[in-house]
Amino acid sequence: MKLLSLNLGRPESVPYTDQAEGLTGIDKQPVAGPVRVAAPGPKGVGASGLAGDAVCDTRHHGGNDQAVYAMAREDLDGWERELGRPLAGGSFGENLTTEGLDVSGARIGERWRIGAEVVLEVTCGRIPCLTFQGHLGEQRWVKRFTAKGAPGAYLRVVRPGEVRAGDPIEVVHRPAHDVTVALQFRAVTLERTLLPRLLAAGEALHPEALAEARKYVEKYGA
Repeated sequence: MKLLSLNLGRPESVPYTDQAEGLTGIDKQPVAGPVRVAAPGPKGVGASGLAGDAVCDTRHHGGNDQAVYAMAREDLDGWERELGRPLAGGSFGENLTTEGLDVSGARIGERWRIGAEVVLEVTCGRIPCLTFQGHLGEQRWVKRFTAKGAPGAYLRVVRPGEVRAGDPIEVVHRPAHDVTVALQFRAVTLERTLLPRLLAAGEALHPEALAEARKYVEKYGA
C-alpha cells in the first residue's frame, strides 16, 4: 500500500460553485512533496490539512474532521472505464491517491501511517456536490457518484508531519466495529435506515454524521 499521488489545489474562479467569491480549490494537481500535514482547526475556520492546498468553501469543506481527502486509484480506474476518459491523480479533488488500499472499505476510526511520521484517522465518506459535478463536467454526476457508493474517505490528522508521493501506507489501527466508509455513506444518503448502525463507531465518526445518527434514533428508535 502506498501514496501513489499527492495532490494540492489552488484557488480558481469557476461558474459552477455557489461559494461567495466563485472560487474553488477542487482542481488538485500532483506534487512530489514533501508537504506538511497538520490539523487545520475547526470547520468554518480551518481549511485543508495540507500546506499549500486551497479549500475555498469552508462552510462544507476542510476543518479538523475533513482535513485530508483520500481516493483509491483502483476506484478512479473503474470510473475511467465507465466514463471513457483518463482521470489523473487528484481528478476527484482528492489530496491522496492511494494504491493497494480499500479506501471506501476502511472502517471509521481506522488509522493509517503514511511515511515515517504522519498518522491519519478515517472519519467519513465524501458527499458529492454541484461543484464536484461542474468540475467533472458529467451529467447527473452527483446521482451517479452516490449510486456507486465508493466515495473515498475524509481523515483527521492524529500525528502531523511530512508526506511525499510514493510514501508507504500502513494500517496501524483497525477498530472492532463494522462501520465502514461505504456503510456510513449509504446511511447518510440513500439508506437512512442504516443510521443507527453508525453509532457503533462512536466519537471517531465525523461529528455531523454522529449527530444525524443520534437524531434518527431519538425519532425512530434503533
